Parts: sequence; C-alpha cells; structure tokens
Amino acid sequence: MTGFTEADLRALAGPRSFERGQGYLDAVTALEVGDGWVTATVHGTDAYEVELSLDEPEGLAGECDCPHGLDGNFCKHLVALGLTALARSESLPGQRTGARNRAQDLDAWLAALSRDELLALVREQIAEDRQVRRRLELRAASARGDLAEVRSRMRELFDVGRFARYGYVDYADARAYGEQAAQAVSAIAALTATGRAADAISLSREAMRLLSEVQDAIDDSDGHLGRVGAALAEAHLDACRVARPDPDETARWLVGHVLGDLDDLTAIDPLDYADVLGEQGLVTARELALEAWRGHRTGWAEKYLMEHLAKAAGDVDAVIAVHAADLARDGSTHLVIARELDTAGRPGDALRWAERGIDEASDTTTLAIGLVDYLCDRYTRSDRLPDAVALRRAHLAARRSLAAYQQLRTAALAADCWEAERGEALALLRADTAQRKRGWHGGPVLIDALLDDKDIDAAWQDATATGADDRQWLTLADEVRPIRPADALRVYRRLAGPLEKQTGNAVHEQLTRLLLSMRDCHRLLGTPDDFTAHLATVRAGQKRKRNLMRLLDRNGL
Repeated sequence: MTGFTEADLRALAGPRSFERGQGYLDAVTALEVGDGWVTATVHGTDAYEVELSLDEPEGLAGECDCPHGLDGNFCKHLVALGLTALARSESLPGQRTGARNRAQDLDAWLAALSRDELLALVREQIAEDRQVRRRLELRAASARGDLAEVRSRMRELFDVGRFARYGYVDYADARAYGEQAAQAVSAIAALTATGRAADAISLSREAMRLLSEVQDAIDDSDGHLGRVGAALAEAHLDACRVARPDPDETARWLVGHVLGDLDDLTAIDPLDYADVLGEQGLVTARELALEAWRGHRTGWAEKYLMEHLAKAAGDVDAVIAVHAADLARDGSTHLVIARELDTAGRPGDALRWAERGIDEASDTTTLAIGLVDYLCDRYTRSDRLPDAVALRRAHLAARRSLAAYQQLRTAALAADCWEAERGEALALLRADTAQRKRGWHGGPVLIDALLDDKDIDAAWQDATATGADDRQWLTLADEVRPIRPADALRVYRRLAGPLEKQTGNAVHEQLTRLLLSMRDCHRLLGTPDDFTAHLATVRAGQKRKRNLMRLLDRNGL
C-alpha cells in the first residue's frame, strides 16, 4: 500500500484538504493493512471509518464516512491516513502479516465450531444486519431453485430506491449500489453452478435490462456499474456454455442486444459465443447484422457489428461495403478502405481507393493529411516521384502551412526538382503574406519557411518588408546576432520594452533571456559600458519585482 506519494494525496485532496489533513496525524488509530488496502479510525468531530485502496487501473482511491467524504470527496481524514501509512511504510509489511494471521485465526475458530454453534452465529448476524439477511435469503432461494423468489429479490437489488436522493444516486452512494447489484449477479452465477443454467440465461438477460434502466440515474464516475455489467455478461456467457441454448435464438438475442440500448454496460461481443453458436449460429448472426445494416447504413452500432463479424469471417468485400456506404468528405474513410485492402494483400485496389479519396474530396483545405501521406508514400515506393511532388504541391496550395512546405521539400529533393519547386512555393507564400494571411503561430508562413530553409538573409529581408511576429523576429535576431549584432540588438530592445511593464515568472524569464542576448550583442560591438548603463536603468525601474531581481542576480546581470 505504499505505491503512492504525498503528491498523489495532494492531487486527490486539493491544497486545502491536504493542509488540514496534516493536522490530523495524531488522530489516526486502529490502523489495519491488507493486500492493496489500509483502514483506520480517524477522530475528528466524530470517529470516522476511513479506507484507502490502491487498485489497477483505477489507482489510489479512498472512502470516509464523514459528511465531506460521503459526498465523494477525498477528505482530510483520508489525507491523514495516507500520510500515516507513508510514515509507517517500513512497519506496514509486519502489520499486513498480522492482519493475515488474524484472518487465519478467525478461519480456524470458525472451522472448530459445531454445526449448531455456526447456525447460532449466522442467525445472530442475520438478526443484526439486514443486508446479510437479504444476501443469504437470495442464496437460499437460488439453491432451492425458487426462480420466482430469485427474480423478486433480484429486482429489489437492482432498485435504486434506498440509495436515491431526489431520484438520483450520487457519487458517494454509487459504490454501495454497485455492491448491492453484484449480489444479484452472484445469485445468477450460482444457478449455473447448481444445474439451472437455462434459468441463469433468462435472469441475466433481465438483469441487464434492469441495469440499463437505472444507469442514467446513477453517478457512475468510478465505473461500478460497468463492473456489474461485465460480471453479468460473464455470467450469461458461462450459462450459455453450460445450457447450450438454440443457436439461432441466441444469435438473434446477441444481435438485438448489441444493436439496442442495453450494451453500454455489458460490452458483449457475439464472437465470444462462437463455441455456443457454432457455424449455424454465426451464419445467422451475420445475416441479421447484414439485414440491420442495410436498413440503417450510417448507424454506428450497425456499422460496427457488420464490420466486426465480416472481419472475423475474412469477408474483406463486406468490410469495404460497410465503409463505402458512408464515405467522409475529407477522404479519411477512403484511407481506412485502402489500409484494409493492403492488409488483405490487394495493393492495387488500395491505391485506387486512395486516389479516389483525393478526387472526391469536397474541400481540399480539409483533406485528411493521412490520406495525402499514404499516397505519397505509395508513389515514392513505386518510383512515381513526380506524382508525389504534384500531390505535395497541391497540398501546400490548399493548406499553406510550414508542415506542407517541409513535406513538399522532402518530395522534391527526392525527385531532384527542389530548386524549381521552391521558387514556386515561396511565390505562393509571398502572395499570402501580401494579403496578410497568417500561419498557425500567427506570423507569415513565408518567414517560417525561409527560416526552416536556413535562408536567413531572405527571411530578414521579407520580414522587414512585409512584417513578422515577435516569435519570428526573436528567431531572426538569434540567427543574425554573431554577424549583425547591431540589427539583433534593436530587435531585442524592442521585444524587451513591453515585458518591463508586465509581471509573472514566465515574463521575468523572457526578459532575462533578452538581457543576456543584449549583453552578447554589446560584447560583439565592443560597447559593454552601454549595456552596463542600460542594465542599471532596467534594474532601477524593476527593483520592486523581487523574483526578477533574484533571477538577474543568478544570471550575473
């Protein structure tokens, strides 16, 4: 239980609850440790029962019966328990051993009791704990095959009434509801174990319906209902494997379940039932899926099921038909089809579908980049380099981005035609700059392209003539500083001016970096005294900003 840190506790609790929890370390008593959990009593306004658990994949979680904890919060008492566990990490293994020994001692004591003594003990617990009584009543009904009683109890267990406040089960009560519903699942599984698998099939299907009906009334942030649904699906599958129900009826139920509203929590996969369905049932399932898809070709569930079953059957053409019936306008579906055909060993068909995606795209500015990349890769591998260049050229014309420019350059260099292509590409970007079109980061794409080409003189000239943003000017100044320190210095001083009027550590770091660059410029210019005077003016004007002063001191400024 030491697989967490103080940082984990702080992140879950928040700074206020974490700080308050530090004051409750002396209030932690009766600490017990098990495999993946630790419990204790924490004394505050009342004595609260607190538990931390460390599970995969959920991570660290906690429960406390204080008012704040019951609302689903990671409270100060949980923080106190977590900090105590971390402080006692060396002794926890021994305490875990003690807990195991106590459990073994209890088991040995129970084993030594006579039948009458055990009955008396159980009856005592039934009288004191209503939940224990209800759980055992359900087990008894299941054992004697009283299906009507099991069904009645099951419906009670799936009822949210005792947990709902104002008709809704909030986060704090969701776990308790999940534990209650899990009792019904255990009773259903017990039917299969005692020779009534057919009844288990019927009840598990009804339970799935009941669970689906209440899921919108429960805050299931921690996935308790999902675990109940998964257990129900497992119980249903186990029962089917024992009872061997009619394959066609089972196929109809599975397809209806997946296409209906009940599958959100159970995630049933018809292919898991292959041994139950046999070839006959699988054929029926595929036929039903095909019929449903034909009636609603754009439905997500219909498309998923049809594609899933077709793939399992190796029917590539059916998979392609599913995608082809609902093609996206950006060509992304064409790419999916092309990759399916590649996997099936049909590269010629794959290429035709990819090219069709380019031709049928309704708006080249939104064309799926993955499709362009796929086609260019195919063209390059088949030595169709001019086609790859043409596609990259068209992509740049549509996107006008640095990435598109870089991709065109790569393709043109491979085709040995970059010099000509570069001129046309830069002319296109200059036209954009003249129209004041900006790139992803705000500045002209032209400047980014020239910088990426390491054509610093051209980039400086275009930036001076048509403009650039501060990010680009800073990059230009850094590039030219060794050979044109005076030009770089003017840029640094212009960028530093607005920062002197702002606050914040990030601003202070930017200003410090600019001052260091200015110092280097003055060194190259042979005017260090000018920088000393400028720095003195800056420090005098910024002296109230203590973090900035410390940062300047650390950097020798």
